[in-house]
Amino acid sequence: MTQDACFEMSLMIQAGIDGELTPAEAARVAAHVEGCTGCLATQESLIALSGRMRREARRHALPDATREALRSRIAAAPGGGLRAGEPRRRFGALVPFGLGFALAASLALAAVLPARDDGLADAVVAGHIRALQPGHLTDVPSTDQHAVKPWFDGRLDFAPPVQDFPAAGFSLAGGRLDYLGGRPVAALVYQRRQHIIDLFVWPTSGASAAGPSEGSRNGYNFARWTKGGMQFWAVSDLSAQELAMFTKLWRGE
Repeated sequence: MTQDACFEMSLMIQAGIDGELTPAEAARVAAHVEGCTGCLATQESLIALSGRMRREARRHALPDATREALRSRIAAAPGGGLRAGEPRRRFGALVPFGLGFALAASLALAAVLPARDDGLADAVVAGHIRALQPGHLTDVPSTDQHAVKPWFDGRLDFAPPVQDFPAAGFSLAGGRLDYLGGRPVAALVYQRRQHIIDLFVWPTSGASAAGPSEGSRNGYNFARWTKGGMQFWAVSDLSAQELAMFTKLWRGE
């Protein structure tokens, strides 16, 4: 199956986790992930992320008035209207009962609870691991930034910046479309020796530059920063020190 088809399937997987697929669509997803390791990894990472969001939501006891306000916001959203106690549709083994409501409630909770990057960091690392599967790394394999940047025109609702640093040992290898945090994003691919770096880029609500934060998941290091109205997440199995060199180049430091 083509990468475009797998990208479409990733959207269907997310819709399935939110309980929005028909039985026929859910069966199509189940049949596809049986033979596609990349999409299976996508499904597993999204289900894990949903579980984290649901557990996080349970940690916070909200006043009844706040709960009712959140229910009203969910009901008013497109495709909403879920009432307390109303059952969700189930489609085979894809969606645990009530998970769609837990996802919606968790997203609404984000408006009133402190933001956490834990779930997004997990998703970024999972996206990097998924991309390392054969045939998933690039949609536009190119070392020319002037070829990679225009490739995203018409495929995204924003224009990601593209840079190349071959003299410093961080060479552009191409780009691809990816899907993180509920939206399409640009993924720029770099190579340092035998190591791959994924740089995920998408717009942020704040235009001011912010200092990077770093961390690791399952042996992969990541760094996050914002600049010029864009949010950047770099992830690789490079050492934290070498990844910091990459982020400094991108930040112009």
